[in-house]
Amino acid sequence: MQNTTSSPNLSTMGTGIVTPPMQSQSQHMQSTTPSVANGKDEIRGWLYKWTNYLKGYQKRWFVLQAGVLSYYRSQDEMTHTCRGTVYLESAHLSSDDSCHFVISNGSTVIHLRTSNENDGQRWMNALQLAKQRAIKVRKQFHDSDEEISTADDFTKQQTSQQQQQQQHQTQNNSLNPRKQSPSTNERTELATMNKTFDAKLEDLKMCMDLINRHYQALQRTLADLEQIDKSEGTINTIKSVNERATLFRITSTAMLNACQEIVQLIQNQGRKWQKAVQFERDARIRMERMCEQVASQSAKLEKQIQRASRKDKTSIKSSELRTPNEDSYSSDSDEFHDAESVFRIPLQHASTNEKQSAKIVDDNVSSCDDDNGDDDGSESEEREKEKLPVVIVKRSKKIEATNNAQTTVTNVTKSIDNTSKTTVSKRKRRDRIPERPNFSINLWSIIKNSVGKDLSKIPVPVNFSEPISMLQRITEELEYSSVLDIAAKINDNWEQLAYVAAFTVSSYSTTATRVNKPFNPLLGETYECDRTDDLGWRALAEQVSHHPPALATHAEGQGWTLYQEFTMGSKFRGQYLSVTPLGYSHLIFKNTGNHITWKKVTTLVNNIIVGKLWIDNVGEMDIINHTTKDVCKLKYFQYSYFSKDVPHKVTGVITDSNSQARWVLSGTWTEKIEGGPVESPSHRHAHSHHMETHNMKVLWQRRMPPAYLEKMYNFTELAIELNEDEPGVAPTDSRRRPDQRFMEEAHWDEANQEKLRLEEKQRQVRKQRESEAGGQDLYKSKWFKKQYDSLTQSEIYVYTNEYWECKAKQDWSRCDDIF
Repeated sequence: MQNTTSSPNLSTMGTGIVTPPMQSQSQHMQSTTPSVANGKDEIRGWLYKWTNYLKGYQKRWFVLQAGVLSYYRSQDEMTHTCRGTVYLESAHLSSDDSCHFVISNGSTVIHLRTSNENDGQRWMNALQLAKQRAIKVRKQFHDSDEEISTADDFTKQQTSQQQQQQQHQTQNNSLNPRKQSPSTNERTELATMNKTFDAKLEDLKMCMDLINRHYQALQRTLADLEQIDKSEGTINTIKSVNERATLFRITSTAMLNACQEIVQLIQNQGRKWQKAVQFERDARIRMERMCEQVASQSAKLEKQIQRASRKDKTSIKSSELRTPNEDSYSSDSDEFHDAESVFRIPLQHASTNEKQSAKIVDDNVSSCDDDNGDDDGSESEEREKEKLPVVIVKRSKKIEATNNAQTTVTNVTKSIDNTSKTTVSKRKRRDRIPERPNFSINLWSIIKNSVGKDLSKIPVPVNFSEPISMLQRITEELEYSSVLDIAAKINDNWEQLAYVAAFTVSSYSTTATRVNKPFNPLLGETYECDRTDDLGWRALAEQVSHHPPALATHAEGQGWTLYQEFTMGSKFRGQYLSVTPLGYSHLIFKNTGNHITWKKVTTLVNNIIVGKLWIDNVGEMDIINHTTKDVCKLKYFQYSYFSKDVPHKVTGVITDSNSQARWVLSGTWTEKIEGGPVESPSHRHAHSHHMETHNMKVLWQRRMPPAYLEKMYNFTELAIELNEDEPGVAPTDSRRRPDQRFMEEAHWDEANQEKLRLEEKQRQVRKQRESEAGGQDLYKSKWFKKQYDSLTQSEIYVYTNEYWECKAKQDWSRCDDIF
């Protein structure tokens, strides 16, 4: 055994079980016998734990409590940092020799060593006893509906719940002294009854001890009598008396054992009664909270109705006070136009005393946080929302105008359909995969210990995934590439930017029904998708970084080039998962030379603990044309139960370099986006913050997948085709990933095993790479290179234009063996 120079010698370092120190003790502690600490089943002491081949065995401070073995580097770390825990209930204990023993629990294996045989035997006895107690506790509470992992967790939970109930009961009793809690009385009676039975059992034990003593005295008396009188009659009488005394002792022992069994049975039933009462009390508390929430929501609704009624009265009064000029203007407008819809856009105008210029609202990401404020907060939000400009969508009553509008929409729809099917595919692609197995899953059981951590660092089994990688999921955003094909043929910069905005919204169209997590790509994993024969584009994606996770993509279409770097910051907030993309997307058109960039909005995954998972996309997106300085501001509205707007609503406005509104957009990210030019600027309208537009046309509309795909992970038709095996792709392509392929074929156990193998292989390769580079990971991407982007003032991975040439030659010499 090899130790570092800083480690003490095993002969001079005690490793026995010691009592928890009242003060800081010396690091070189002497071994002591096991002892109870602070009235709890808790044992502590120093042990030597195997770390690695360089450092060997290192001393660690171990704590055994309630069937859980925890260890720390020092005693000071007990208050804030735990280096590891092992649940002895399901652990396996083994010993190679008297000083060395092994604890294994699934993937966790701990090698421990003591300085002498006595300490090793003490630790093994303590561990085995703790394991037996943990198994016994699990059996006692096996009939309960609640899962109790350890006895200590159960005690803490009961204590906190009792404190909450006592506070609640104290408040109720202060309001109504005659009102008593039935559950409290039942618990008191039950505890009293258990104490009475215990006392009676102790009396029986005392009587049993007296019987044993009298029996021994009787045996001695009979023996003395047998020595004095050895006649045959006396000996027979003594034997008869001895046999009857023995029968009496056996009967008394059986009676005592029966009493013990009765007391144990009563105690077990008492635990069941306690849990039943606890369950009913918790249900009552939940119902009270729900009633309070319903009452507060009803109060909010009443206030909103009152505010709405006041607004209606104010609008009626203002209409009565209009001037004749305004009446004539209104009558002229009503003669030719009807207001088809009204919506607000994220544009803030200056006051009448200032310049008539528009400034884009710059809301930060905090707007996507949960709205748990009071009525004042909701009223302030309503007032802020009312300050935003109103867009009035009007349509001509004349037949020619109606026909023109219908013709425009029809032409756009046909152009979208024709562009999406420009050519016929050279190969027949699959239209279905094996249906998703109906396995019960609990996401909360996986991430309950990961609150506040990065989502990408949480180990998640394939049960919560979908059988495509993140590289393929990013490529799936090109499903509506036909929108970009239309934009590439438009010379008007504002209209082209409107189609780009609609394309950015289309990438979220499937998130409403796709709540499963894609596979995290391995470092160096790639994915190619060549659809030039039918869709007119081809794309390449590669995982270029592992810490932090980042991928780069490059796609070429009919008159446009799209490339982006995708990385994200993800946090688990307890009630929801927050996923915030950090990379930029770049789009370049060949006809106009416009270079457009944007960043994605925040995605929230709700109902992590209870209920059905659902996704919401919230925040604001700035789509900037760096060539013309035009800006499109899109606002994704957060879903609210009290909101009068449609769910998943998106509105936007396109402003020129002078901050004048030129185009407006409206729709939802689950159905469609419409847009139209601003025909009535704000300074010409009777109301300074109103705008008008006519005949808004459909820029993007979602194609609903067939109904049978709902059982296939809610995939779209393109998603079904993404993981189809193709010849000639790179050996690092996602199609060749074995765990993903196993999951697609509904072999989830094999998929989980392969996932663990691939992750462990990736860790070993990274360690080897770091050891060769002196502790630094100098990995370089195979098909992308990192360079500085002056437009976004950040670094981005750019395609090297070498992949498709290497594929034509089938030269994959630069690819690593990652699978």
